[in-house]
Amino acid sequence: MKRMLSPRLRVVISMAIFGTIGLFVRNISVASGELALYRAVLAVIVLSGVFLITGQKIPFREIRKELPILLISGVAMGFNWILLFQAYKYTTVSVATLSYYFAPVIVTLACPILFKEKMGAKQWICFVMSTLGIVLITGIGDLSAGSDHIKGILFGLSAACLYASVVLLNKFIKGVAGLHRTFLQFAAAVAVLIPYVAFTDGCSLGNLDVSGWIYLLVVGLVHTGLAYCLYFSSIEAISGQQAAILSYVDPLVAILVSVLLLGEGMTPVQALGGAMILGFTLWNELTPTKTVT
Repeated sequence: MKRMLSPRLRVVISMAIFGTIGLFVRNISVASGELALYRAVLAVIVLSGVFLITGQKIPFREIRKELPILLISGVAMGFNWILLFQAYKYTTVSVATLSYYFAPVIVTLACPILFKEKMGAKQWICFVMSTLGIVLITGIGDLSAGSDHIKGILFGLSAACLYASVVLLNKFIKGVAGLHRTFLQFAAAVAVLIPYVAFTDGCSLGNLDVSGWIYLLVVGLVHTGLAYCLYFSSIEAISGQQAAILSYVDPLVAILVSVLLLGEGMTPVQALGGAMILGFTLWNELTPTKTVT
């Protein structure tokens, strides 16, 4: 597959797959924690198969110092999924996804504290305008929005906080290959979600019909296993700016799915807010190209 598809195309495909996950999650009648657990289990199975076929082995001796951070980030990833799936239940897929894409802004704010990076005027503008975008998508002034809509946004923002923590923790991890890192994070998510599910909603797989099983397998095998393999097999071959630009295929596809397939409308004000979040977070991630003289 690597020879057939260029790195950029593999990233685009993975982002497009991620963008459709809300459509499938909406059709799986299990609790969010349970769904997150099954997603992680199926992804571990897929990646184990990849390692078996390719003959890859995780060098535990070489990365043992990184294991604590890897495991913590895996736990954050698992609960990040739970919160995102909850957001899908309370608001539209497009609004939940746009709320979730506030994560880069959170990372920008945290980096000066954790890594002594300075925030310039550009970063402050992006933060203020992206925050204003969040305010606009809440539908302030729209009496029909309702409390569930606000709950969905809060779940999405909470998921963004956990995803930002995963990104920040990954900055401390050195010398661990992308797929190895992802496998260990998924394994950690499985380990913590098993007791979480056992003590909360329990197992309800018996309530799924045939279509529910199909959607569940697609979320675990395609949206997680395949998509992550495509992404991490190509991300190191493209520049950071290319990755930043291509990552916005995900929310754009999610918005199209929400509006065209699920029939979930967006008001002009919410559309403006979404454009502000995506536009200013993208601008924040891009750096000017230096000209050679």
